[in-house]
Amino acid sequence: MNMKSKISIAAVILFFAPVAFACDYPKRAKIPNGATASTEQMLAGQKSVKEYMAAMDEYLACIDTEDKEAMESADGANDEELARRTATTDKKYNAAVNEMELLAARFNEEVRAYKAAQAD
Repeated sequence: MNMKSKISIAAVILFFAPVAFACDYPKRAKIPNGATASTEQMLAGQKSVKEYMAAMDEYLACIDTEDKEAMESADGANDEELARRTATTDKKYNAAVNEMELLAARFNEEVRAYKAAQAD
C-alpha cells in the first residue's frame, strides 16, 4: 500500500469517527394510560420504562466519555472554548436526567391511576 492510500484511509477514518462514536439519544418509552390499561399493558409499560432508563444511563456514560476524550484531545483550545464545551455537555447531561425524572414521574402517575381503576 502506498503512502497516498494510507493517507486517504486515515482521512476517511478521521472523518467518520465522530459519526461512528456519537452518542445516540434513546427513543422515549411508551407509557400506557393507567385508567384504562390492562395488567399486561402496564407490565409492558414498566418494561419499556426500565429499558429506556438503562438506555439513558448508557447515553449519559457515553456523553461523559465523549466529553473526556474531547477535552484530552483539545490541544490548543483556549479556556473560553473549553468552558463552552463543558457547558454544552452539562446542558445535554442535565436535560437527559430531567427527562428521566419526568418520565418516571409520569409512569408513577399512571400506576396510581391503574391502581385506582382496579380498586373500583
